[in-house]
Amino acid sequence: MKREKSRPWRRVVALSGGVGGARLLHGLSRALPEGALTAVVNTGDDFEHWGLHIAPDLDTVMYTLADLAPFDGGERGWGLAVESFEALAMMRRYGAEDWFSHGDRDLATHLARTRALRAGGSLTDVTARLAGALGVRTRILPMSDAPCPTLVETDRGTLPFQQWFVRHRCPPVRAIRFDGAAPPTAHVLRALDEAELVVIGPSNPYVSIDPILRLSGVREAVARRPVVAVSPLVGGKAVKGPLAEMIPLLAGEPPSTAALGRHYRGLLGGLVVERGDEAGLPLPALATSTVMRSRDDSRRLAGELLDFAATLP
Repeated sequence: MKREKSRPWRRVVALSGGVGGARLLHGLSRALPEGALTAVVNTGDDFEHWGLHIAPDLDTVMYTLADLAPFDGGERGWGLAVESFEALAMMRRYGAEDWFSHGDRDLATHLARTRALRAGGSLTDVTARLAGALGVRTRILPMSDAPCPTLVETDRGTLPFQQWFVRHRCPPVRAIRFDGAAPPTAHVLRALDEAELVVIGPSNPYVSIDPILRLSGVREAVARRPVVAVSPLVGGKAVKGPLAEMIPLLAGEPPSTAALGRHYRGLLGGLVVERGDEAGLPLPALATSTVMRSRDDSRRLAGELLDFAATLP
């Protein structure tokens, strides 16, 4: 039986990491009724720098939902749109490592998070407080309250994610592995159990979505729900990041939406792809413009995705 397109979604969970995932969340938060959306966010690339707890994906989601992130297709897609880097320049003079670019306003987020965590707060509770202070009304859930770092095996050895991604600019990948057996939070599992729809954002499947899915019980919970994913590829190329180079190395096939569908085998009920990328897909697909260069793009894509999901069995 098919769902009527006019019926509003009341409980949607979106798995997210990176800029593309955050931008889709922005659109979904505007397209859905207030309180209907929960974002489950990758924390596999969290790390400590300058003695501070840095949570890049959580911050990208939080800033984007607060309308504070760059959203104009410019050179810098991360951090805050209005930013200065005086603290970074001074730390550089003091000889501190400067490969990770903290902006001055962004630094305040890291300071506030680190202080709250050291005072005994959980990452889930601290994230809710920070997001609330920025006026974000969408529920943002870290995938876990415990450390669960993503490690990248390369010719240079095994690198923590941010060392691989930012410091060394993505050398070729031999394998991805996940350190430790941190559990998902009870909040994450409950949100998935109650979801009417799960959306997988246009995020790198290997380093943004797999860290979430590999947590105990998460993949099984997602598999019990209707699932629609948005492809992060356009014409076999990644909109942002090294995914197109990773797929041949990790999956042994050319980068394509078909390869993405095979990666998520057993989970997807439908896939949203760029026009022209729908050929050969073994599952229902919506072909549209998937690149989100503006907030209007994100709202349009989110609305099309939700209408498409409503037509699926």
